[in-house]
Amino acid sequence: MPSPSVEQVEASIERYLASLEAADLQEGENAEAKATRLRDKITAMKAKLAELKRLETAILDVPDQQISLTDPDARAMATSMRGAGVVGYNVQTAVDTENHLIVAHDVTNILVDRTLLSSMARLAKEAMSVEKIDILADRGYFSGVEVLACEAIGATPHVPKPLMSNAKAAGRFGKDDFVYLADQNAYRCPAGEALSYLYTRVEEGRTLHSYWTNKCGNCPLQAKCTTSKERRVNRWEHEGVIEEMQRRLDAGNAMTVRRRTVEHTFGTIKAWMGYTHFPDERT
Repeated sequence: MPSPSVEQVEASIERYLASLEAADLQEGENAEAKATRLRDKITAMKAKLAELKRLETAILDVPDQQISLTDPDARAMATSMRGAGVVGYNVQTAVDTENHLIVAHDVTNILVDRTLLSSMARLAKEAMSVEKIDILADRGYFSGVEVLACEAIGATPHVPKPLMSNAKAAGRFGKDDFVYLADQNAYRCPAGEALSYLYTRVEEGRTLHSYWTNKCGNCPLQAKCTTSKERRVNRWEHEGVIEEMQRRLDAGNAMTVRRRTVEHTFGTIKAWMGYTHFPDERT
């Protein structure tokens, strides 16, 4: 059962104080006994309020704004159920695609997977004593920085990019509809126009190059492309690494191999733990 909030405890104290005030106006043993019980409850609620306010202050000093009272290292983790979560750990495994054996694992309280790709790749490489290794992971692990880090240690990543384009979601052209022309350092838009290099900026530690064109105003595809006067496209300085990885994904069946490899091991572990039931959907 979740702990009450500061507001809930304060409301309870106010309610008990009002009841105590009414009890003090009454006479007799029953009234006195009731008043005593109310005073005890108020004392307990005030102690609870002081503890909650102490935790409220302490939580501001914690980087991830979380404090677990039962297991200091545990953190609230999201689950596949909408709006639900569990306080625990993020367990990572690396599974050999040939033998379906777990070759490396890690237990962390990092909430998301996208910062863990290169560290797990390194553990897998060390466990298998190889110089080169292919890493297959789902889109939850995608991070340009992590993909680049994998390349640096001799791990070739195969990780699909999440579909996070606001333009695509709105039914317009996304960045993947624009073709980068390396020899011209420019992009070609769906209408065939060139987006030229404009400027470079650093955003959240990443160097980004911006490209644009001023010919959108007369373009018949403008409504499908942008709501602004001109369309701009940003390119990370290491975008070529991401594009090369996408070509590998398009040419192979990495995600099929991933599903039948790592999902199998988790299914086996769950079966060992007694989670052997399955939903029976009838149509």
